[in-house]
Amino acid sequence: MNYELMIETFPKLLVGLNITIQLVSISLFVGFCFAIGLALLRLSNNLFLNFFAKTYVFYFRGTPLLVQIFLIYYGIAQFEFIRESFVWSFFKEPYWCAILALTLNTCAYSSEIIRGGIQSVSFGQIESAKSTGMSGFLLYRRIILPIAFRQALPAYGNEMILMVKATSLVSTITIMDITGIARLIIAKTFSPVEIFIVAGLIYLTINFIVTRLVNFCEIKLTPYLRRAN
Repeated sequence: MNYELMIETFPKLLVGLNITIQLVSISLFVGFCFAIGLALLRLSNNLFLNFFAKTYVFYFRGTPLLVQIFLIYYGIAQFEFIRESFVWSFFKEPYWCAILALTLNTCAYSSEIIRGGIQSVSFGQIESAKSTGMSGFLLYRRIILPIAFRQALPAYGNEMILMVKATSLVSTITIMDITGIARLIIAKTFSPVEIFIVAGLIYLTINFIVTRLVNFCEIKLTPYLRRAN
């Protein structure tokens, strides 16, 4: 084991940390916002909207993320009308293609997590809110969504961790994140074990921080856990 190489590699890999954090934070934020709407469509009584949401979730949960990245980055470029349109400035950049693929993927998973959280809200709580005059958007904003988010937080924490690890796939479309830089160094040093151990430790540290943040939010949102601590 070449420990000297591992020490030299560590600061080089940290250069890609900024890209990794950007990919995770942007895709999770945008994906979560759209996931709320998608979850509501899944719960809608409108057959067309419900079918659309089900189809979207089925595709993005049922196909590998790597395939989705390739279809967006390589597949869309095959259409001439795309290359000649104003959206080509977006799709020709691997960074934005990666953001789009990660966002669409996490949106599907997050929508199911949120849907489960909404369905976990007891009928009694909803009826109590309605008895005070709440209905429609106010009912969702004040009662249903806050309870649903609290219930869904542990599962969503797992999705955040999975997204951190999923960003390693974007190195396949030339993005120099942590994994992308690691692959470049390996090509020069022919020492995959040492380099990937260092990269793995960086991902492990990121996910440790994520788990701590999720645990902190869970305690803040759950009074009995706060008292226990």
